[in-house]
Amino acid sequence: MYWSARRLHSSDEFRAVTRGGVRSARSHVVVHLTLLTQGEHAPRVGFVVSKKIGNAVVRNRVTRRLREIVRPHLETLPPGSALVLRALPGIQDQSFAELRDDVDSALGTAERKLERRTAAVP
Repeated sequence: MYWSARRLHSSDEFRAVTRGGVRSARSHVVVHLTLLTQGEHAPRVGFVVSKKIGNAVVRNRVTRRLREIVRPHLETLPPGSALVLRALPGIQDQSFAELRDDVDSALGTAERKLERRTAAVP
C-alpha cells in the first residue's frame, strides 16, 4: 500500500474532515470521518498526534501503531471518504490490543453515523 497516496496532506483537508464530518470518541482516541469527494477515490487517512503525547520517539510510535490498526479498515471505508484519528493524552500507555479495540469501536460508530447522515440527504 502506498501511504503517500492515502494520506491527508494539507491543513485544509484536516480541517474539512474534523469540522464537516462525524465524530466518535473513546478514552484515548477521537475518530473523525467524512466524505470529501464523490467517486471512486480511495479513502484517505490523517493522524494527529500532538506534543502533549510525548517526545518525537513516542509520537512516532503512536502514529505507527495507529497506522497499522487502520490498515485493514481502509478497504471497508466508502470511496471518497477521509478519516482523521486524533490521539489523546495517555494513548502511549495503552497496549496495542486496547488501542485496537478503542479504534475499532470508534470507527464502527463513526461509520454508522456517516451512513445515517448520508442516507438522510436526498
